[in-house]
Amino acid sequence: MLPLALANTGEENIVKKIGGSKEVKKHLENLGFVVGGRVTVIASLGGNLIVNVKETRVAISKETAGKIMV
Repeated sequence: MLPLALANTGEENIVKKIGGSKEVKKHLENLGFVVGGRVTVIASLGGNLIVNVKETRVAISKETAGKIMV
């Protein structure tokens, strides 16, 4: 298990755990990050990640990506 921020670009991963405060967890859930869900890192650009989750591309900070364990 490793943070999404360290996942390889282009590799599909399964979300295993989401950390952070209640508000952060809810925000990530609203974006589509749920335990058991599939997520793929598309690109890493200047401290942010572009990820594909539930067939939608989303930009998140590396700090936030560090709370998502895959």
